[in-house]
Amino acid sequence: MEKMRTAVVGCGAISDIYIANMIQRFDNLKVVACCANHFEHAQKKAKQYGIEARTYEEILSDSSIELVVILTPAPTHEGLIRQALQAGKHVYTEKTMTLSTESAGELIALAKEKGRYLGAAPDTFLGAALQTARKAIDAGLIGEVTSFEACANRDLDLLAGMFSFLRMEGGGICYDFGVYYLTALVSLFGPVDSLVASVRNLAETRTNTAHGSVGYGEPFSYQNESQVFTILRMKNGVTGTFSVNGDSAINDQALFTVYGKKGILKLTDPNCFGGDVLFIPAAKGFDEEIKPQVLDYGFPYGENSRGLGPAEMAAAIREGRTARADAQMAYHVLDVAGQIMESSKEGRFVNVASTCRRPEAMKTDGTLFSEGAERAKY
Repeated sequence: MEKMRTAVVGCGAISDIYIANMIQRFDNLKVVACCANHFEHAQKKAKQYGIEARTYEEILSDSSIELVVILTPAPTHEGLIRQALQAGKHVYTEKTMTLSTESAGELIALAKEKGRYLGAAPDTFLGAALQTARKAIDAGLIGEVTSFEACANRDLDLLAGMFSFLRMEGGGICYDFGVYYLTALVSLFGPVDSLVASVRNLAETRTNTAHGSVGYGEPFSYQNESQVFTILRMKNGVTGTFSVNGDSAINDQALFTVYGKKGILKLTDPNCFGGDVLFIPAAKGFDEEIKPQVLDYGFPYGENSRGLGPAEMAAAIREGRTARADAQMAYHVLDVAGQIMESSKEGRFVNVASTCRRPEAMKTDGTLFSEGAERAKY
């Protein structure tokens, strides 16, 4: 299979795992260049990974580069994606695709006009843990699903003190972190139909508690949402709760449970690719001993596999099928986040107008191609 020549835009902390994986793990990609707002950052990253440092204009003018992977803060996504699509590139971006459904819709239309693929993270739903949960649900292991609860917490005084992009528009706890849970839920159950939510920001002025960071101990402005509490009705009829609390003293203590008539699944943090998925079978009475089981269907990508999304999209491009982490699902998740904000303002249930397909399940053998098509292992 011909490798897809790829360039990375953005050389911040998240770029290391992306570039390393796309070079070392995913054989259908060939990373050839990187760029950054500060060219010296691109030069340093390029030297580290044996690729070229270029300007964005140089990347876009290189007709041999087919795919651009954007790893910059959310407010920059719209402009960078638009430029890349107009230059005839396929684009994969870190979450979220843009700051609004209006601009995201325009980019999807542009991608269609240009005949290019557009995809967006998070790609963690392609990992071993969520694919294991998906297979268990689809196989009827827990019977009819009756509800779910997805709950997480973070310490924004620490994280937003350490990472200034979290203070930017689109860096709030729902848009930056909650999208992992929303994407996971859509991958398991399909699109959201309606919701009701309560959203607030506990403190618009915070103190940087990140030892060793720039501005440690100093106050900073935080205008984004820090807490979200939501009831979600899915189009398949399942209802559950989703909440994220950015005002916790400890980070990422995930609670993610799916309830069924034949048992319960306890999932791990969807910000991660792996982790144990626990199956608790239904008890026949109060005195029956419950024996939880760790499920293992043999899915790959249990470690940090960021870059899997671009690799899977490249495989989809070569095969001519829809990518799993495609723009329509990213648009729907962005729409859900926006309706969460709207519901909180209006104090009522709101409908989610958009929809998307439920992405195709992954395969246990690690292949990214569909049955009957050319196959390549990663």
